[in-house]
Order: sequence, then C-alpha cells, then structure tokens
Amino acid sequence: MRRILWIVSFAIVMGTAACGPSPEQQATMTATAQTATAAMWTRTFTPTFTFTPTFTPTFTPTITPTPTITLTPTITPSPTFDFPKVTVKVGVASCRYGPSVAYLHAIDLLQGDKGLVWGRAPASTWLYVMMDKSPIPCWVAPSVVTVDGDVHRVIVQQVWLPTTNALYAAPHNVQARRDGDQVTVSWDAVWMTEDDDRGYFLDVWVCQAGSYVWVPVGLATQYETTYTFTDQDGCSQTSGGKLYTVEKHGYTSPVEIPWPPFVK
Repeated sequence: MRRILWIVSFAIVMGTAACGPSPEQQATMTATAQTATAAMWTRTFTPTFTFTPTFTPTFTPTITPTPTITLTPTITPSPTFDFPKVTVKVGVASCRYGPSVAYLHAIDLLQGDKGLVWGRAPASTWLYVMMDKSPIPCWVAPSVVTVDGDVHRVIVQQVWLPTTNALYAAPHNVQARRDGDQVTVSWDAVWMTEDDDRGYFLDVWVCQAGSYVWVPVGLATQYETTYTFTDQDGCSQTSGGKLYTVEKHGYTSPVEIPWPPFVK
C-alpha cells in the first residue's frame, strides 16, 4: 500500500514539473517582471553636499608703540658766588706765599691794583687773593687793601708753599733746648749762593698766656741758625713746629723740630 502511494506521489510531482514553463521562459518572465518593477520606482534625489568652509578673518591689530616720555627737569641756575673784591690802597706792597711777612715775596702790588678774595687765613687776618695782574694767587695783609664784600663768606684757605729741593738741602742737626718757658731752636747752616739765599723759615705753635699761638718766623740769611721762642704752660695742645731752608725759588722739605715738653 505504501509502495503504491509513493509511486503516485512521484508521478504527480513529475507531472507538475512536466507541465511548467521551460527555463528560457522562466528567465524571460523574470526579466519582464524586473523591468516592470523598475518602471514603477520613484527616483529619490540624494543631494551631494560640497562643504565650503566659512572663513572668518582674525584681525591682528598693528600695535603702535606709545612713546616713553622723558621728563626734562627744569634747572634753576644757582647764583654765581660773588667773591669779595680788593683794591690796593698803598703805593707799593707785597703779595706773599703765606699769610705773614715771614713768607717769601711773590709779587709786587701797586696802588689801584684790583683782584678777588679767594680765601682767608686759618690763623691770621691775611687774605688769599687772585689779583687781576697776576697768574698766581698770593696772600696780602688786610691793612694794604680796601675790601668790597664779606670776607667771612670765603673759605679758610690752607697754605701751600712752592717747594724746591734740587739746589739746596733741608736743615741738618736740628735741636731744641728749654730753659723754663724759653725754648731755643738751633741747626747747622745750609750753604747757599748770595743771590739765592733767603735764610730759613720756622713754622711754630706755642703756648702763651694760656692761648695756643701761631708764631711764623723768617730769618733773612743762611748764617742765622738759632731762634728762641716763649712757650709757657697752660695749653691742652702740644707745642712744636717745622723748620725750612729758604731760597729765592721756594722752600725745601721741612724738618720736624724735636720740641721739649714743659717741665714744672
């Protein structure tokens, strides 16, 4: 029975296959169907986007430097100091290398000569002046000039001596001997020609009547080799001084005087 059913089923299948279209026909039918289906498609537009970048310019400013302002100070000029003026009032006078008649003569002064006061002495009333007629400053006694101005406004000027050591020696064997309040200074003579000879200069400070006193001494010739000073007790400062050989061109280097102390 089963065998009969299998045979019948096979026959039906084979018969169905025998009655269907051939492969050529199936291919034609498929192509036709695809063509018809394609005809019914709706074309959808898909746009192609081209990206165009939007350029936003970046502005870089040009920097103009701000100038630095340098302040120019306003200078207020200081008034020029008005040096006191001097006029020689005597017929003939000396202007010297130091503030005393003990110093060498520097230039001659004549009545009417004019100049300026540059300074004043530390231990006297002499004036340090620059005369119109002279290329060098020198010292003058206030008694021989008239002064226009205040001499106390000028500086206290130290003494600077012209020095010379080329021709003559400084004094040798300088000694000082005390006898109470008398001190005698002595030394060996220094030979000089008669034309050059200006003797010696002693620049000494002593105590007199309780005051410390400056005593400048000029000895005229090379043969004067001793001098006695009065030097008393009662001052806090120490007495003493220096000795120079003097010739017409100037002063030798000084020698310190070995001053003896006061003994009660």
